Amino acid sequence: MEPPSIILRTAALRLIEARQQDTRPPLMARAGAAAAALARELVAGSALPPLVVAGPGNNGGDALVVARLLRQSGLAPVVVAAFEAAKLPADARAALDAYLAAGGALHDDVPETRFSLAVDGLLGIGATGKRPLAGRFAQLVARINALDCPVLALDVPSGLDADSGRVAGVAVRASHTASFIAAKPGMLTLDGPDHCGEVSIHDLDLAIDPDIAAGRIIAPALFSEQLRPRRRNSHKGSYGSVGIIGGAPGMVGAALLAARAALHLGAGRVYLGILQDMSVDPVQPELMFRSPEQVLELASCLAVGPGLGQSAAAVELTRLAIAAPLPLLLDADALNLLAAHPALARALAKRDAPTLLTPHPAEAARLSGCPVDAIQDDRVGAALDLARRMNAGVVLKGCGSVVALPDGRWFINTSGNPGLASAGSGDVLTGMTAALLAQGWPADRALLAAVHLHGLAAEARAAAGEGPTGLAASELMLPARGLLNGWNHA
Repeated sequence: MEPPSIILRTAALRLIEARQQDTRPPLMARAGAAAAALARELVAGSALPPLVVAGPGNNGGDALVVARLLRQSGLAPVVVAAFEAAKLPADARAALDAYLAAGGALHDDVPETRFSLAVDGLLGIGATGKRPLAGRFAQLVARINALDCPVLALDVPSGLDADSGRVAGVAVRASHTASFIAAKPGMLTLDGPDHCGEVSIHDLDLAIDPDIAAGRIIAPALFSEQLRPRRRNSHKGSYGSVGIIGGAPGMVGAALLAARAALHLGAGRVYLGILQDMSVDPVQPELMFRSPEQVLELASCLAVGPGLGQSAAAVELTRLAIAAPLPLLLDADALNLLAAHPALARALAKRDAPTLLTPHPAEAARLSGCPVDAIQDDRVGAALDLARRMNAGVVLKGCGSVVALPDGRWFINTSGNPGLASAGSGDVLTGMTAALLAQGWPADRALLAAVHLHGLAAEARAAAGEGPTGLAASELMLPARGLLNGWNHA
């Protein structure tokens, strides 16, 4: 299995760039060469000129290197200069001088003509999502987005916050993004996937220093040691007992979805302790109904929260689950109870047994005591803060779910599609994660695998023409089971 790709935030990238100031060839030359090679592939066979938009920083310098190399290849790029030459950084000014010396020319605006390709070198990682683009930058972004040709963004699409994935106002919608050194969080989460198109990573032949704080893109290599065929000499007790606690009156469906998902992902037994009177699931009669208190005694791991409600009984059950010396996953209403009852949160942070939390942004905001926008403005930082404060593995759900661990490691998941934006999808993820916990997976690997499988299952349904529109949460279980069995027997 291929090793997972590295993700770097802007501060780490700036540190790497500072350490490489004297490297030869310079990073700008390497980045420009990598992007120019991709640009040549994208314009192959077209008689139209490529457009290159160069901004006022090093991203503009990268674009000018691309323009010079395209010119040397026999193309005639149209270069729009969105900068003052006298104010360019030294490397970018050198790139401009080399382009002009090669016979290149500059334009003040995008001509009214057709292009084979538009290269976005306007801002790169220099933009933040805190302030919307305005003036000439916003106008150029609008012009690029209106073109009828592929768009290649250098590093990240201009207007996209490289750390958060936030777009404030407008941003380039690229068909392709050539990202340098490593992937950036903002490409993978929030608005990033809608703006980056097909992403290629160009490491520029750099080895990342081990002291640089890096994340990883979730891939099976991160949990491959858990993937193996089952022994023929096994029984239901070999694969653990999941306990699901939730299902207040009117919300039983959430608990049923979690329990069914746990069964389909291989738990030996699934005990369901719901707060509404129910003795059998006619769709999944293998599920075993017990009182919530009995479930606490019978399970080898617990998942608490789907449809739990906010009653006094729910508070007490959450307290008992936190006190139980078992792997524990809290979701949905259990997370809201943590936010509403600080004593529960304090007890959770002191647990010795593994703990996992699976909040969506609004739940994370309640747990953090801040607005939802503050969570979305720094999804990686918010997840890491929750993981540290709660002493728990955390998945901050959403487009590009972020997984953070108490030891500071973090990951972003790139599998999935909008079909997951439906009621019950999170309950299925809860059950899938609990099933892997019950089978003895370490908590961090169980969370990574379940999040990745959850997304892949949605992709499989879409590939079969059964999504993303109208994809129901219950439809995720069978493809997830098939994928897990495929991995186990690979």
